[in-house]
Amino acid sequence: MQCVLLLYEVTASSRHYVDRLFDPDPQKVLQGVIDMKNAVIGNNKQKANLIVLGAVPRLLYLLQQETSSTELRTECAVVLGSLAMGTENNVKSLLDCHIIPALLQGLLSPELKFIEACLRCLRTIFTSPVTPEELLYTDATVIPHLMALLSRSRYTQEYICQIFSHCCKGPDHQTILFNHGAVQNIAHLLSSTSYKVRMQALKCFSVLAFENPQVSMTLVNVLVDGELLPQIFVKMLQRDKPIEMQLTSAKCLTYMCRAGAIQTDDICIVLKTLPSLVRMCSKERLLEERVEGAETLAYLIETDVELQRIASITDHLIAMLSDYFKYPSSVSAITDIKRVCVFLCQFRTSQRAMSRQRPVSQLDHDLKHAHELRQAAFKLYASLGANDEDIRKKIIETENMMDRIVNGLSESSIKVRLSAVRCLHSLSRSVQQLRTSFQDHAVWKPLMKVSRKIARIIHLEVDLCVFSCSLQPILESGAIELLCSLTQSENLALRVNGIWALMNMAFQAEQKIKADILQGLSTEQLFQLLSDSDVNVLMKTLGLLRNLLSTRPHIDQIMSTHGKQIMQAVTLILEGEHNIEVKEQTLCILANIADGTTAKELIMTNDDILQKIKYYMSHSNAKLQLAAMFCISNLVWNEEEGSQERQDKLRDIGIVDILHKLSQSSDPNLCDK
Repeated sequence: MQCVLLLYEVTASSRHYVDRLFDPDPQKVLQGVIDMKNAVIGNNKQKANLIVLGAVPRLLYLLQQETSSTELRTECAVVLGSLAMGTENNVKSLLDCHIIPALLQGLLSPELKFIEACLRCLRTIFTSPVTPEELLYTDATVIPHLMALLSRSRYTQEYICQIFSHCCKGPDHQTILFNHGAVQNIAHLLSSTSYKVRMQALKCFSVLAFENPQVSMTLVNVLVDGELLPQIFVKMLQRDKPIEMQLTSAKCLTYMCRAGAIQTDDICIVLKTLPSLVRMCSKERLLEERVEGAETLAYLIETDVELQRIASITDHLIAMLSDYFKYPSSVSAITDIKRVCVFLCQFRTSQRAMSRQRPVSQLDHDLKHAHELRQAAFKLYASLGANDEDIRKKIIETENMMDRIVNGLSESSIKVRLSAVRCLHSLSRSVQQLRTSFQDHAVWKPLMKVSRKIARIIHLEVDLCVFSCSLQPILESGAIELLCSLTQSENLALRVNGIWALMNMAFQAEQKIKADILQGLSTEQLFQLLSDSDVNVLMKTLGLLRNLLSTRPHIDQIMSTHGKQIMQAVTLILEGEHNIEVKEQTLCILANIADGTTAKELIMTNDDILQKIKYYMSHSNAKLQLAAMFCISNLVWNEEEGSQERQDKLRDIGIVDILHKLSQSSDPNLCDK
């Protein structure tokens, strides 16, 4: 009964605030809005009550009325902004009431205070994860108007830059902002006396430059007070600057480097950006900073061997990352730790002992970032070990490293699982480790599980067949079925990796494995892949065919059942507009077929194919000439039955004449062959 009365009192109080918005006296309405503003500050329950009771439509009405005083309209925007600072459901309710068009309309007002209040509210709404960023770009007049408002005050600068940095998601948004002068309008804000303005401008540049060569190339040449932007970013990396500024400026330089605007051997990258990011990974930094530092560093060094080597020997980075795994990942472990901490806080009476205990709220904070830390560490390990065998060896020899990867493949967080797969993929490039550490820890087991869970969602960046020692259990776990299904994906990366793995699986494989691959793919799907628009898919499919058509009994068996379709595919590729590598691979497939005992007759009885081989023997490209001659060599081998008849037919179509010409070639390989 007491709870009901209390709820009634709260609701009645909230109703009183809403009722005052409808008072005929404008001054009383203004005072009512001000009182409402004071009531909702820091009170999510009151905010929710007011939304349920219909305060938002009335506030928006008052905000848009030209008869409302500027002070009233401003206070309405302030209250709406306060409501948006509550829960995500609050923001959803505001969006349902079409708050964004109303606030954008308010930006046309000549009154600066009202504009600032509208921008502050828009900033709060757009930084919420439930707000679609596309709402900023619906009206083409909004972005140029926001650019024009940048010069009005330091608050308009701060809020607009924050809105831009949160709503710039991808190349389309980058292009819109860039074309409306974002670089020129924001650059001078880096010299603002306001730290918040400088930070928001810096964040804008980081999102604009990400994977965008056009923006990055422009930023390199922008001058601010006589200094180039990269020089300003380097100054912001200095240790006396706030960590947030150091990290964001490091991101800007990293993204510009990856976009090709700054060379990887530039001093600002090697001696400034990289060491700063390594420093962010140390245990002295906050967990959020360590996550951001590791992920940015992983991106910086991902494709550059020299940067990987430098990073690996900077401040004992490889060992430093071990600390990222010290936080428990399982729910049961987290619960147990919390119980222990609560017990200690309740029953330890010694003040000295209590002072050493980490607060439970701090523990919650640390545990919240446990998944992010492991994800970041796996990403950085993957980048470090991408190319150098010595670095991979150091990583794998790190204490409990393989156990961490195996555990990471089984975690509840899909991001951690994916990062663990990336790390495994990077380390798997070491043949020695494949046959030792990987085999000892049976990494194929969790890998098969995780691949089934994530293959339909994200890039499967690991060759499931690299674990040659574990091939049989992988096959028994349904690897062929899984990989064949990946080749049908609309996701290009999945198709490439699926067919790539099948290609490796077929290499020197038993006939049964080859037969299972062909059955799993089906002839229709195989030729669908051979007509794929992506050259990587086509090359890996040709590589698969080449590996399937190896070893004479296998060649004869496969061609006896799929010969007609394979010869048709070979013909189409040799006639098509393909690059040299594709045609060379196709001719190598023909050479393999020509090595079969019975399969070679499929070439000898196909005059069209023989003419194509003859054509490529006289091609201007030496690689294609050599590949075509391999076909001829396998067809005319003297020790094989029917060789004389084949030689006679090839002589009749002019092959011998071409061979005589090639024997005089200036290319030693062609001449010898």
